[in-house]
Amino acid sequence: MNSLSNKRIIIGITGGIAAYKSAEILRRLQDQGAIVKVVMTPGAEEFIRPLTLQALSGSPVHTGLLDEKAEAGMGHIELARWADLLLIAPASADFIATMVHGKADSLLGAIYLATSALVSVAPAMNQAMWCHPATLDNINTLVKRDVDIIGPGNGIQACGDTGPGRMEQPELLIEQLANRFTSGKLQGKKIVITAGPTREALDPVRYISNHSSGKMGYALAAAAIEAGAYVTLITGPVNIAPPARCAVISISSAEDMLDAAMLEAKDAHIFIATAAVADYKAVSVEAEKIKSTQKTLTLTLEKNPDILSSVSSAYQQLFVVGFAAESRDVQAYAQDKLQRKNLDVIIANDISRQDIGFNSDENEVSWIDKDSSTLLRKRNKTQLARDLIEKIATAYRSEQLSDA
Repeated sequence: MNSLSNKRIIIGITGGIAAYKSAEILRRLQDQGAIVKVVMTPGAEEFIRPLTLQALSGSPVHTGLLDEKAEAGMGHIELARWADLLLIAPASADFIATMVHGKADSLLGAIYLATSALVSVAPAMNQAMWCHPATLDNINTLVKRDVDIIGPGNGIQACGDTGPGRMEQPELLIEQLANRFTSGKLQGKKIVITAGPTREALDPVRYISNHSSGKMGYALAAAAIEAGAYVTLITGPVNIAPPARCAVISISSAEDMLDAAMLEAKDAHIFIATAAVADYKAVSVEAEKIKSTQKTLTLTLEKNPDILSSVSSAYQQLFVVGFAAESRDVQAYAQDKLQRKNLDVIIANDISRQDIGFNSDENEVSWIDKDSSTLLRKRNKTQLARDLIEKIATAYRSEQLSDA
């Protein structure tokens, strides 16, 4: 089974006798390393108490559409952005119809409409309700919207009927959820990703650097691994752990990063440059610590090598993705960088905003290629990385077909 470690999953529980199975699903997700939050509809509270699920999850259970403790009272938006996956289990016939028609009269309905996360549904209802043409039409509509339908299973139901409509068994459900995070769209491809800041020494103690946390690059590495790629992560100094099954090369300076990138890109298919490389370095590095007795200090700096341009120029076979962190005229500067450095794609974000970018868990970016520009609205970096890897895989395959 593929690991669900550190995946952020919301379990949405609707009204039905199968709600008691949600407690088992919750525990199994946690056993796989997932971080789980629970959202219940009013009907679900009639079948299983929120306190039970709160005790199991270790977090408050969310039930009300308006949350006074949430930012601006909009808890549904915060939860929608938080999740990597929304699992609705059990999903009643009524709630499935609610999803199809886009009703937001409950917290769970509002989260479904607001989230960019993966969505999975585990139906549970009487066999006659499941077989009704209205329900089957609703299920087909959800499938067309990329909602994953898990089950239902066959068997004896609480009402005494036998047939399809039972919620899928927890172990099978968990296995299918794990598979959702493995697309295979980059199976066997080598991807090199640069991440984090560089540090340019001034003396044995001091250095020039920036605020990059590395979160975006690390999230992209994890998403690429999920897609089946072999990933080499060239990383500056950060305070986060790299994803499992990832080759890691730790560097400090821009020169170090350039050397590693040129070596690793030789046999790579895709190069993604998320690192915030220091533009300048000291012309000379002092061998001893610079004393602070001086009232002023003059530094002479010189331009660092352009890693992205160097790699793009040296390896024509590479599909090259750059990042542009800008504080003004974001689109214009990004378009210029795309053309000047001969990139296939550039991902641009506005670092003047305090709610996204450096050190934030969320980001909002523009995907810019030679033909178009697409805004990917604010979401957590884990989900954004997954969406970007999906787009990169599609664009890469399209380029390979056009070159064939």
